[in-house]
Amino acid sequence: MDAHSNTLPTGLGFGSIDQTVFFEGSPVATFIINADHVVTHMNKACATTLGIAAQDYIGKVGLGQVFYGYDRPVMADLIVDGAMKEIIDDLYQNKYRASLLIADAYEAEGFFPTLGQGGRWLFFTAAPLRNEHGNLIGAIETLQDISERKIAEAALLKAQTEIELVVEQRTAQLAEVNQTLREDVDRRELAEQNLLNRNNELNALNAKLTEAHEHLIQSEKLASIGQLAAGVAHEINNPIGYIFSNFGTLEKYLADLFHMLEVYAEWEQKTSDKAMQAQLKQERDNIELDFLQEDIPVLMKESREGIVRVREIVQDLKDFSHVDKTLDWQFANLNQGIETTLNVVNNEVKYKADVVRELGSLPDVQCMPSQINQVVLNLIVNAAHAMGPERGVITLRSGRLEDSVWFEVADTGSGIPKDVLPKIFDPFYTTKPIGKGTGLGLSLSYGIVQKHNGNIEVQTEIGKGTTFRVTLPLLQPQTPESGDRL
Repeated sequence: MDAHSNTLPTGLGFGSIDQTVFFEGSPVATFIINADHVVTHMNKACATTLGIAAQDYIGKVGLGQVFYGYDRPVMADLIVDGAMKEIIDDLYQNKYRASLLIADAYEAEGFFPTLGQGGRWLFFTAAPLRNEHGNLIGAIETLQDISERKIAEAALLKAQTEIELVVEQRTAQLAEVNQTLREDVDRRELAEQNLLNRNNELNALNAKLTEAHEHLIQSEKLASIGQLAAGVAHEINNPIGYIFSNFGTLEKYLADLFHMLEVYAEWEQKTSDKAMQAQLKQERDNIELDFLQEDIPVLMKESREGIVRVREIVQDLKDFSHVDKTLDWQFANLNQGIETTLNVVNNEVKYKADVVRELGSLPDVQCMPSQINQVVLNLIVNAAHAMGPERGVITLRSGRLEDSVWFEVADTGSGIPKDVLPKIFDPFYTTKPIGKGTGLGLSLSYGIVQKHNGNIEVQTEIGKGTTFRVTLPLLQPQTPESGDRL
């Protein structure tokens, strides 16, 4: 190759297309060196990525100075020297791999502190160039700036670490508060036994416990959301995973299609003989062009559905907590709240039970939606925890009865023993192991339902399951002030 030539190496299949225009117009940062390590070609995308002027380096050696700040071979140099297998481990450690598509080609990624403002992360590939006799005449290398992706990955890791730390701290704080409150309850019971005639002191103690109970409501909700954070991250990772997988497959399909188009461009205008027609048909059959035309739209559709799924999960989490709304009384659709809560709690349920929906048509209900969602969440999580070693079924029902609406959460779990049943709505009472439950879920749910002038009932049978039914009035008898809180 002539170091000052305006044409690309022959045998690359560009046909009648102006090779220089094609090369320069490519958005993929690319440069080519010959067998003497001389830079013969460098397109605008490459020069822009490296922050240099292409004419300053075409016809010269030592491009490694731009990447590393000192004279060091780039991957294309190693391929020209045939030294990749011997020294690639020393130069790139575990940040490289052989190409899955092209023999003797490699790809890697690395950080280059001398590029741009503060350095850049690059993903690069290098492949040998050979003439029609199979002799090595040079190498081609492509670059892709992945700095934004690396920055995003680092930020995500930092955020995840910070969230885990906050959840750990909140859990420890909640455990300490629970222990303190248990001690307060013990003292209250002792005071009730010995000081029944001291009504004033008892009223003061009850007022103090009520105030502590108010603070625990928000702590319980934050703890519940914190426990579900890992599950929500898991749900987000699933659609993101197959989006990346589909786009990887899509890139290979597009590469095959471009190759087919190159063959057409080179030969279609030159010949019409039977042999050439057979060759074109063979190329079409080899890459299954018809199949690709059908499969690419399917991949794009799946990817779009994955993105929509991510958006729905995040929106459902916002709807559940109502972070964009006040806690005033408002009219809300009960079935929509049930569906939103199901999406949020999906990771707690899907490994333990199948969910069956038998939701009726309901009018809007005057309520505090986030608090009703909390009741639904507590009942569904309790139903999932009630499952034994065998996978069970959780059935959600809803309906209307005159001036009220109701919903049920029924499970096929272990059921509630008769001696436990009278205590299930007591604060701090739990049958779960230490550290697995606060004993506040059903107590808070009972308080929320009472505040809504509703009713909560339970039916249970050992070994067959439990059903909780919540009934709420369509309209509140007298709407409390917006500042009222449980």
